[in-house]
Amino acid sequence: MSGNTSNSCIEALEPSNRFLVSAVVYGLVLAVGLPLNTVSLWILLRSHGLRSSCAVLMVNLAASDMLLALSLPLRVYFYATLQWPFGVDTCTAAIMLFRINIRTSGIFITLISVDRLVALVFPLRSRSLRTTACACKCCAVVWILIISLCIQEIIRLNSNLKECTYYTPCFEYQTRPDDSQIIAYGQAIFQLILLVVNIVCTVVVIVALRKRPSTGAAKVNNRMNVILIFVVNMLVFMIFFLPFTLQLLMKYTPDKSRELRALICLASVNCCLDPLIYYFSLDSFWQDKGKRQTDKGTYSLSRTMERS
Repeated sequence: MSGNTSNSCIEALEPSNRFLVSAVVYGLVLAVGLPLNTVSLWILLRSHGLRSSCAVLMVNLAASDMLLALSLPLRVYFYATLQWPFGVDTCTAAIMLFRINIRTSGIFITLISVDRLVALVFPLRSRSLRTTACACKCCAVVWILIISLCIQEIIRLNSNLKECTYYTPCFEYQTRPDDSQIIAYGQAIFQLILLVVNIVCTVVVIVALRKRPSTGAAKVNNRMNVILIFVVNMLVFMIFFLPFTLQLLMKYTPDKSRELRALICLASVNCCLDPLIYYFSLDSFWQDKGKRQTDKGTYSLSRTMERS
């Protein structure tokens, strides 16, 4: 076995508390995230359909989170047993499914913030851009671009894993620094750009709402609802994506690799909180479509933004 291979592959993994904690966390995310996002996707399609740009973006975010959750059972099995009997190709698919959906999730959250910002600040001028067709094209570009950029990463990961003849470490595979440095830096910079966009959107919206007069409890509640959309989006980035993004910028060492895996485990929790974005972004999210249509007396800023 070559020196590079011996540095990347290991003969076996010894049980430790870190692996047990990983299995428990991924198991909890699976138990909560999968049904929550499945129900959210069903409600979005049934009650809201694809009739607005915001709804299209949220359907894609829910689909991304659901696919991420579907990749977790294999992670739970691996960290619970420290065995991988499913082959290299399955391991590669599970790893890349997780990575792709972590990346697309961040993009869709940012696009939702931008869509809400444009709807609030430029409600009339943005109508020609904020259409269902434009949103569908934008989401298609995101999926195609992310998957295309991952092709080389998939090929390299699969090839490297096949060098592990005696034992497949799968999710604990020690990626070679020369293979991952450019990808890690690129991903970290891109995530930081998305974070900056979310922060700017939040600040601009707060400033814009402060300039608008608000009288009555209903309008105050609507204003808070709108602010919560952006705050939730920004907090998702700062709590779940920023820590592992900063870790990617640090010099590679085995200790840093273990810390990065713990932060990636934390990042997976975001799929359990994304339904909060749907709730605050779409008016009467949990109500039936017919009931919403007959409730003519209710008015909210979020509904105005959705229809503008």
